[in-house]
Amino acid sequence: MVLLSAQGMPVARIAEVSFTSDDRVRDVIHNFNADGFESLYPKFKGGRPKTFTLPERREIKKIAKSKPTERDRPFSTWSPSKLADFLVAEGVVDDISHEGLRILLREEGVSFRRLKTWKTSRDPDHAAKKARVEHLYAIADGEVIPEDGEPEVIVSMDEFGPLNLMPHPGRQWVERGGKHKDPDREPRRRRRATYNRYGGYGTCSPHSTWPKTSSTATSSPSNGALSSWSSAATCARSTPPTVRIAIVCDNFSPHLTTKKCQRVGSWAAASNVEIAYTPTNSSWLNRIEAQFTALRYFTLDGTDHASHKEQGSMIRRYIIWRNKHTVDIRLRAIVTRVNVA
Repeated sequence: MVLLSAQGMPVARIAEVSFTSDDRVRDVIHNFNADGFESLYPKFKGGRPKTFTLPERREIKKIAKSKPTERDRPFSTWSPSKLADFLVAEGVVDDISHEGLRILLREEGVSFRRLKTWKTSRDPDHAAKKARVEHLYAIADGEVIPEDGEPEVIVSMDEFGPLNLMPHPGRQWVERGGKHKDPDREPRRRRRATYNRYGGYGTCSPHSTWPKTSSTATSSPSNGALSSWSSAATCARSTPPTVRIAIVCDNFSPHLTTKKCQRVGSWAAASNVEIAYTPTNSSWLNRIEAQFTALRYFTLDGTDHASHKEQGSMIRRYIIWRNKHTVDIRLRAIVTRVNVA
């Protein structure tokens, strides 16, 4: 329209060629004369703004995943109506409908499922430890801006084992039996018997780093606690000293600082590292646990390694593949399904 107007074409003719009205042509020309080329760019509104802010959504998700008894309510589970009434009564939101609550929880990855047997933690500091771990993961996910002195890099660490030299059950492609059986085919591969297991056992010590979702792992033919702290120390050395790191781990004795052994606490204080322990019997809060499931599924199922060196080599090759395929759909599906924190 602007080009045609610059060539001297009348408004009525421009409207006819552009299949629009005369008023629309005049508006375009007047806006161009006033604002120049900026008036020609589309002005996207982005749709309707979200009804609830990010902190409100996080709080709704947190309350929905908690037990009603923890909120001083005499119920065994939250129904949509009870949860909506509680959110309004506590001032989390001004108003929310049952359907809007369902949609919000579905978007946040929360669904209503059957309960499974669960080992309840008896840690007296359970609430404080759980809240601290969840806060650290909120920082890693970008949901919370870290304050001065808080960690900026979050590392999840744990040991995986014992890894015996034994055949692991798994699945593979084989020819079908019955009427489809080929008479000339070889017998199907079977798992060998393990009357004796020589070579001892090994451990794998992976850790994952957020917000950069990468993993590393070391394997050894003995206890992997030392390997875990050596890999964590490597991560700390690769980070500037001014950047504070938080390491999420369980209460395994080599992770703790005791009166007799204060090496862990001394190293953490000297390296600008915070060690966040998961509550007792609540190691599922550690996000590295979900990575173990993927490691078993992709690397160990259906294998029968002859030595720990061969097994450790395959695990390290998987870690290399995993760091190159952090957005792999199959990997994300397995980790997301298992992950709790």
